[in-house]
Amino acid sequence: MSLKALELGKANLEEFSATMIELAEKDSKILAVTSDSRGSGKLVSYAEKLPEQIVEVGIAEQNLVGVAAGLASTGKSVFAVSPACFLATRSLEQIKNDVAYSNYPVSLIGISAGVSYGALGTTHHSLHDIAALRAMHNMQIVIPADNFETREVITYAAQSEKPIFIKFGKKNMPHLPRVNKKFEIGKASVICEGSDVAFIACGETVAPAYEAARLLEEKGISAEVVSMHTISPLDEAAILKLASKCKAIITVEEHSVHGGLGEACAAVLLQNQAIVPFKIVGIPDEDTVPGSQGEIFDYYGISGEGLTKTALNLLK
Repeated sequence: MSLKALELGKANLEEFSATMIELAEKDSKILAVTSDSRGSGKLVSYAEKLPEQIVEVGIAEQNLVGVAAGLASTGKSVFAVSPACFLATRSLEQIKNDVAYSNYPVSLIGISAGVSYGALGTTHHSLHDIAALRAMHNMQIVIPADNFETREVITYAAQSEKPIFIKFGKKNMPHLPRVNKKFEIGKASVICEGSDVAFIACGETVAPAYEAARLLEEKGISAEVVSMHTISPLDEAAILKLASKCKAIITVEEHSVHGGLGEACAAVLLQNQAIVPFKIVGIPDEDTVPGSQGEIFDYYGISGEGLTKTALNLLK
């Protein structure tokens, strides 16, 4: 089944909001803290229905994280919502000390992640947050690929006793197929199986990886697609399994090629002497081109056609 044939769901942010309302109506300990971002975070309906379970701190990301940590220290389950490009930079020290080091159950929700802000440019792109947070002890990192993974991770986060960073984009996402419809933190989700080339992708890049798999199938090439929704802790066993069954591996991410999913996978492969042709597809170390998310994806080869070309070249 091609990507175009898949049923189109809502934006993951909208699924996040719907799940938050459903959970918070049943549990008064669940709170949202926003930095002038209830609109962009799709939490307007949440605020109208549960006005006592939302805190607005204004455009002050450091305060956002500090307030969220303080509330979590009293037994609340706190979701701190802010644009990803600011959440992981302006408040990095607060995330490190107030949340991760202090081990408070704060869910850091980075909205409009990656290049979702498109033409607003580099100041509004979050292409370095995973690199920074991967190096931080005691921080789970999850990037859902579709509505299913979004609902599952928010449900998990509401009950988790550990800090977690979750990234969401803005576009409507297709309902992706799965070999096993089960979600588990730290365990990759297989979208489709194959034996020639493997795509390890996360977030909104899983859909174009799946499209590439379907295009490669038309050329007689068998491609496996894995949603590596959890970047930390990383499913090392899944990566090594792919290296043993496939002739090449391509990682795909809406992040800098430095310090993200690709380099994490490369480290696992190299340290386990699992040597296969390997390619990281992401945003290179250069001035990012302006444009919509789709235009930027196309420019950097994060599309069905672009990833098909990368796979064919790598398999040579």
